[in-house]
Amino acid sequence: MGKASELKEAALHLGFDAIGITAAHVPPGASYLKEWLSLSYQGEMSWMARRPEIRSDPQQYDSLAKTIIVAGVTSHQTSAPSRRGRIAAYAQGLDYHEILREKLERLAQSTLVPWGGQFRVCVDSSPLMEKPLAAMAGLGWQGKNTLLIHAQHGPWLMLGSLLTNLEISPDSPSHDHCGTCTRCLDACPTQAFPKPYVLDARRCLAYLTIEHPGSIPEEFRPLIGDRLFGCDECLDVCPWNRHAQQSRELQLSPIPRADLPEMLAWDDTRFRKEFRNTPIFRLKRSRWLRNICIVLGNIGTELDLPSLEQASRDKDPLVREHALWGIQQIRDRLKTERARI
Repeated sequence: MGKASELKEAALHLGFDAIGITAAHVPPGASYLKEWLSLSYQGEMSWMARRPEIRSDPQQYDSLAKTIIVAGVTSHQTSAPSRRGRIAAYAQGLDYHEILREKLERLAQSTLVPWGGQFRVCVDSSPLMEKPLAAMAGLGWQGKNTLLIHAQHGPWLMLGSLLTNLEISPDSPSHDHCGTCTRCLDACPTQAFPKPYVLDARRCLAYLTIEHPGSIPEEFRPLIGDRLFGCDECLDVCPWNRHAQQSRELQLSPIPRADLPEMLAWDDTRFRKEFRNTPIFRLKRSRWLRNICIVLGNIGTELDLPSLEQASRDKDPLVREHALWGIQQIRDRLKTERARI
């Protein structure tokens, strides 16, 4: 059995849902990164603009790298928890970064190290163009929503990579199978795609509810609807979901959460206790409460007003601002409903 076959067998044994191998070359389309950055589509994610040449070329990131192994675990959840406020599928359980890092480390220790190789684990925060590299490694193609689409798992794979100085036979790259379909573009609540295969993150609800650090522009607040963290709209409508199965990774299973008014009263200590080791932890308390205030403003009832009024006196100005907005939204709805009686 060759090294590539051994790697794949070991990866599946460790619980990876997909794995592919590619040479550590510049991925096709890497030149578009500078154009994308020049349009400021990265929003407040300033780290994406730091030394884009390293992000575009794996060997500028690690000069020893000859091969990149890209592996993925699906986050797909076939049923949503019965609670107010939606959380993106990948964030309903524990932090996928740590789950993937552990699996990749174990994969490298059981294969690359015995073969005499060196390796580097990369998950999300590393300056690699993961999705183009995954397409080079045969895991799928970047769809019109810019996400990697796998023929079996749809757009739900969470990706991580191993860079190694070993030369391992690469897989054939994948080809685009989106065809004329535009369901993901049409489903976007904020029209965040200026054209197919291009995302303006500044309009993306996933970006706004997670990465955006400050006040959310008022034009987007009603469009957030009941989304507390992230947005799965362009994933949910993909036709390639017809084969997608429930995630086998139990650590990604939904964790039960309190109702929104209760969470709105949490101090920083309680927030950290509840969300440690989850993707939500990185929001910190202020952005999480900001999001709750917006969701309650969109779907809340008169019963939610006391918790919002309490939040409007919070020490954090970001929470106060969005709590006042939420209060006004509910009051306006109540006024309209009473006028109809």
